[in-house]
Amino acid sequence: MIWRVLHQIGKTGIRTEAAPDIGEVAQAEASHIQRELLDILGQALSIRQVDAGSCNGCELEINALGNPYYNIEGLGIKFVASPRHADLLLVTGPVSRNMQMALQRTYDATPEPKLVVAVGDCACDGGIFGESYASCGQVSNVIPVDVVVGGCPPEPVEILRAILKAVRRRVQATP
Repeated sequence: MIWRVLHQIGKTGIRTEAAPDIGEVAQAEASHIQRELLDILGQALSIRQVDAGSCNGCELEINALGNPYYNIEGLGIKFVASPRHADLLLVTGPVSRNMQMALQRTYDATPEPKLVVAVGDCACDGGIFGESYASCGQVSNVIPVDVVVGGCPPEPVEILRAILKAVRRRVQATP
């Protein structure tokens, strides 16, 4: 059996698709955003991502931030497991009734100054789910939101822009 598989692999070779071309402009803009974030903060930015009931489309785009094109971790932006270590909350999805208390507790556990970015149409305005018996709707119905990123799902560069916008607001608000 294994010989048949190895023979097939040898006969067909490696079949993979080429890496996507995000364009030099988008890649340069992502690098610029990351450098500016690091210049503003002077340290690493710790992000806690919270899925409040999404379809995982936004999570795929957030996950793309860690790939070699965006490489946010290489420039000091990292995702953390605990809200106690986070500077910023990245929230996706309409807030389901089952996640309402968990999201509130996560927000309460995040140290001051807290930043919240709502990612995707569902987090911004409830999306196709809106408010119902099962959904609280937009994130701002449960916790204060600093910046929203529209799109279903938004591109990784848009998410980076929103993170930069939130950090700029924090710096401007700090005396």
